[in-house]
Amino acid sequence: MLTSKQRAYLRSLSNKLEAIFQIGKGGINDNQLKQIDDALEKRELVKVHVLENSFMDTRAVCNEVADAIGAEPVQVIGKKFILYKESKENKTIDLRQAK
Repeated sequence: MLTSKQRAYLRSLSNKLEAIFQIGKGGINDNQLKQIDDALEKRELVKVHVLENSFMDTRAVCNEVADAIGAEPVQVIGKKFILYKESKENKTIDLRQAK
């Protein structure tokens, strides 16, 4: 569970990130979950865009993806959301800096 200061720190890091995944009207599938999980292992922080043609609520999609892959939701804003998951081998984000 992230503290509010850690969440704020991660939000500041995510400002410069581009959304690298898109979720459309087809919803979420196992392949997308695996790709998002692999990207989190590499980057620890990813931004996902829910397309306009998707009939799913962005917050619901964020929570569903986070639960499925064991990630922490950082922020949901508009049609985008940010996920964080600590990497096992490629640690680049130090949450101790969030003070």
